[in-house]
Amino acid sequence: MQNLQDEITEAQKSLIRYCGEFSPFIAEKASGSYMYDKRGKAILDFTSGQMCSVFGHNHPKFVEQLKKSGDKAIHLLSSILSPPVIDLAKKLTQELPESLSKCIFLNTGSESNEVAIRMAKLYTGGFEVIGFSGSWHGMTAGAQSYTYSKTRKGYGPTIPGSLMIPAPYAYRCPIAHCKGTCDNTCLEVGIKMVDQQSVGEYAALIAEPLLSAAGMIELKPNYVKRLKALCEERGLLLILDEAQTALGRLGKTFAFENYDITPDFVTLSKTLGGGLPLAATITSDKIEAYCHEQGFIYMTSHVSDPFCASFGLIALQILHEEHLAEKALSMGAYLKHQLLELQKVHECIGDVRGNGLLLGVEIVKDRETKIPDDDLGMRICDTCLELGLNMNIVRVKGYGSVFRIAPPLTISKEDIDIGISILNKALLLQNNARKEA
Repeated sequence: MQNLQDEITEAQKSLIRYCGEFSPFIAEKASGSYMYDKRGKAILDFTSGQMCSVFGHNHPKFVEQLKKSGDKAIHLLSSILSPPVIDLAKKLTQELPESLSKCIFLNTGSESNEVAIRMAKLYTGGFEVIGFSGSWHGMTAGAQSYTYSKTRKGYGPTIPGSLMIPAPYAYRCPIAHCKGTCDNTCLEVGIKMVDQQSVGEYAALIAEPLLSAAGMIELKPNYVKRLKALCEERGLLLILDEAQTALGRLGKTFAFENYDITPDFVTLSKTLGGGLPLAATITSDKIEAYCHEQGFIYMTSHVSDPFCASFGLIALQILHEEHLAEKALSMGAYLKHQLLELQKVHECIGDVRGNGLLLGVEIVKDRETKIPDDDLGMRICDTCLELGLNMNIVRVKGYGSVFRIAPPLTISKEDIDIGISILNKALLLQNNARKEA
């Protein structure tokens, strides 16, 4: 049998390396909280795939739907509607505030953000869009322009009107002001700075309720309330990108339910399809009507595909029938407690943060200086995989080596204990290796 490294080397002969180096694991199948290679080795998945398999890999209801959908329409002309698309639109809008009443169904988070930005520009007449430092909203031209992570360099100019404010990174205050507790000063400073840069053509501000690629930075309710007020003062439409936070991860169907505000747009992806490519942009009747009058168009080959829309309906069914938003809070609290216990033992764990089942662990050289230890973080990540745990680390320099922990909402307490045990062992092995070096 060909060894693993030879298989990966062979695969790279015909694959573009789109994410740096590929992980040293080839998954043959996946089920629940685990992935398996063809040799039968099991890997506990603390990332839910690409944060998409929110209800676990190959949930039985999704597998059942796969079989049923073969007898129905898979793909149609984008202007032709189907029952799954109509039903999903009705179901989603019933779950949302009255002002969020119009949907479009797409494939990826990049697309859902493109639609929101496109409509915001058309509605306001402006073109300036504000994003957060370290944010990730997609890889298409528009979404990438307001993505302020590692992905910008080397690809030429972004779309004009791209403005940035600092993320409220309390552990590493971007304006060296607060000490662990954000008081919103960075928001006030950031808005003043973009006001000075603006040419008076504001359109929108786009934000993730919890900025994942930026280092798992959660926007707190008082921060978001002030953010919304500042947007309204300037005529900025507020777009909340709930790619990773929707469908229960933070204890609510939608993360913005934790805030005392309603955004102008909500964009969904990742979790909505439970592992299949499904995304949505949702806005108000007022914005949709105006954009329609102005001739709004967004046509791609797979807008409103019935096949994937049917899985959005199943996702909402699973979420409510299995009470997974509530489970995310209880399991998330248990997992966070376990991580905080590890922090007491391992000096390299500088911070533990996040909410529900979307948590971050930051690896540092020492807690006094808070210098991020990228190399150690990667070695811990690699060791975890060798021991049977899949972890995802933020590799963007300047945001520290932050583990993004997002297991399925269906995860058991026993599997959390297994994951913590493996992480602890990896930390011990790497700390011992560092001492010996």
